[in-house]
Amino acid sequence: MKKRNFRKIDRLLEMPKEVCSNVPKFTVTGFEEIIIENYKGILEYEDFFVRINTHIGIVNINGFNLKLETMTNDDIRVTGKIENIEIERLVDN
Repeated sequence: MKKRNFRKIDRLLEMPKEVCSNVPKFTVTGFEEIIIENYKGILEYEDFFVRINTHIGIVNINGFNLKLETMTNDDIRVTGKIENIEIERLVDN
């Protein structure tokens, strides 16, 4: 099947975009937690700064007492006092 046919099937089944693609999903709970689904890897980790690579760009998280609480192959959970979240878009060629 072509990729286009998969998109039609996904829409018919009402599947979320992040389930059937590499598009990350960010869930932010207050200023204490962020969960990133569909991430590629951790680029940098300090207790005040975390950089996470995704398929669409790099997520920079700034704050205090940041911890990588839960990591699986699919998602990562960062907790602490989050001050700022920034997304650097990858440039398409």
